[in-house]
Amino acid sequence: GSGYYAAESHTNEVYVEEAPPEPALDYRRVPQWCATLNIHRGEATCYSPRGGSYRSSLGTRCELSCTRGYRLVGPSAVQCLPSRRWSGMAYCRQIRCHVLPAVLWGSYVCSAGVQMDSRCDYTCLPGYQLEGDRSRVCMEDGRWSGSEPICVDLEPPKIRCPDSRERIAEPGKLTATVYWDPPRVKDSADGIIKRVMLRGPEPGSEFPEGEHVIRYTAHDQAYNRASCKFTVRVQVRRCPVLKPPQNGYLSCTSDGNNYGATCEYLCEGGYERQGTSLRVCQSTQQWTGSQPLCA
Repeated sequence: GSGYYAAESHTNEVYVEEAPPEPALDYRRVPQWCATLNIHRGEATCYSPRGGSYRSSLGTRCELSCTRGYRLVGPSAVQCLPSRRWSGMAYCRQIRCHVLPAVLWGSYVCSAGVQMDSRCDYTCLPGYQLEGDRSRVCMEDGRWSGSEPICVDLEPPKIRCPDSRERIAEPGKLTATVYWDPPRVKDSADGIIKRVMLRGPEPGSEFPEGEHVIRYTAHDQAYNRASCKFTVRVQVRRCPVLKPPQNGYLSCTSDGNNYGATCEYLCEGGYERQGTSLRVCQSTQQWTGSQPLCA
């Protein structure tokens, strides 16, 4: 590259308005010594030793610059040489940044692609939060401002336990077998639940009298966790405590006065029972029959 030709204008974006004439020997009388400079998307500021009207005469020095958004490729200044050619070639190339990489669990939208001053705004998918710069701008040096953000799952999963429940102990027993469905668990980010832990007895276990707390904890892939709990209350229905008959005693099953318990009246030696021998505690918390006598 030692000169400018019309055929090269499509590659270096510098073109000649007219072909230079054959070289003349009298340098002083030829004002148009080199081809006129015309830089696409740029400007040439020239200084001629013969004055302002001789912009392309021998010895003319031109300083080259580009409009905003374009970068000069080549020398920043050229001079008209005796060979009737400029001392170098330059052109203006549009300033472009590299294509931003895709964001895992997120996306971005740019105002003007990868051109200078283009602004790219980042967003994350539901359930994810943005960490880092929310927007980046393509700068004059062809680089993006800031740094690449990431989308992280900071939201715990949603977990819902079954409702609390109350059960009556089975007849003749002080416990109740209780069943329930597993909790409903959902992750708002990727929908993946890593594990669900149970703290307490398994469904279908026998629960003794009293109140029992069952707790579930769920973990998602990002190790966020959420918990829920419910209670299982077991009630033992009881009848009033029976008193032994005078000159006699009682023999009862189970706990003596719980629902389903049976009590037998017995008399001491020399006494005979008069009345019901067996009484049963009913679900109404009342005994069947009436108290017998030992006569």
